[in-house]
Amino acid sequence: MHMQELFPIKVEAHSGYKAYEYPKRFQWNDDWFEIEEIVDRWYQGDKDPNVPASDYFKVKAQNGKAYLLKHTLEKEEWMLTPLK
Repeated sequence: MHMQELFPIKVEAHSGYKAYEYPKRFQWNDDWFEIEEIVDRWYQGDKDPNVPASDYFKVKAQNGKAYLLKHTLEKEEWMLTPLK
């Protein structure tokens, strides 16, 4: 399987019962993108010590494009992959 490149981003997220519950908007290449819809979300567990626990969000931005956002929980890092 071909792994697409992940780009570091800044995210403003809704914090409810936990911090960074879901993303509201993100900054990539100095531009802010409002998230119009969270299309899907899933969690990658930490059973394998080589694979960190992460939340994934497939989102549709206001520009009409789809993106995959990855939130690595341990390091509080957000990454992005544009989807076709």
